[in-house]
Amino acid sequence: MRKSGLASLGFFYHDFRDDRKTDRRGLISSLLLQFCHQSDAYCDILTKFYWEHSLGSQHPSESSLLRCLTEIVKLPGQAPVYLIVDALDECPNTSSLPSPSPRESVLNLVGELVDLQLPNLRICATSRPETDIKTLLEPLSFRSVSLHDAIGHIDDIGNYIKSVVNNAPRSRRWKAEDKQRVINVLTKNADGM
Repeated sequence: MRKSGLASLGFFYHDFRDDRKTDRRGLISSLLLQFCHQSDAYCDILTKFYWEHSLGSQHPSESSLLRCLTEIVKLPGQAPVYLIVDALDECPNTSSLPSPSPRESVLNLVGELVDLQLPNLRICATSRPETDIKTLLEPLSFRSVSLHDAIGHIDDIGNYIKSVVNNAPRSRRWKAEDKQRVINVLTKNADGM
């Protein structure tokens, strides 16, 4: 749908190993960059934003980045906008500052976007079932799906682990019972991941 212009898609995967992928600023910046490549109208909004910030030499505030994103998703006459925010649980849940944690800031952003009540905006957020995430997202969700304890999901994890253990060059020399023990322990402790 995106390739044919029938939808716009913004995807962000949170990754605790990369500081740029754990916070609200990184999320908004990534979405803006992705959207500017999908529509001339979106590109015009971002170009104007770039000029307003001294051709990129002025560091925009988070609130101005959010205003730009909001302007894009509110733009009339555009195709539906799909935002996929993946692995929310990878955002740090603590902060050294008295301000909200990166996770809370991202969750608040999702809430702010939902509160816009835009008929063409669709948001999909994924996460492990962390209590703080469930608490903030459940009131916002139109539809919620949990795969964490689903038998098929657990079977898929077990099959993946089995495949890796049985095909890894290092484990080829292991005894069958050692391979099975590793598979059992990793599958049992995978915790849905």
